Amino acid sequence: MDTLGRALLVMGGLLILLGGVFVAASKLGWTRLPGDVVWRKGNFTFYAPLGLMIVVSILLTIALNLFSRR
Repeated sequence: MDTLGRALLVMGGLLILLGGVFVAASKLGWTRLPGDVVWRKGNFTFYAPLGLMIVVSILLTIALNLFSRR
């Protein structure tokens, strides 16, 4: 149970850091990553943040591999 608590604290800290990066990036005018898909047709807009999903997937893979080693 102690290990689970520590892992949750680390993941929470990483989420806070990631949130801070996103806030800073939006204040600098960097709102979309390369690879994000935006499709507009009439009054319909489809937005798929593929670049963001890839970055988050890579970061979570690295973090989970580092913290799940025994």
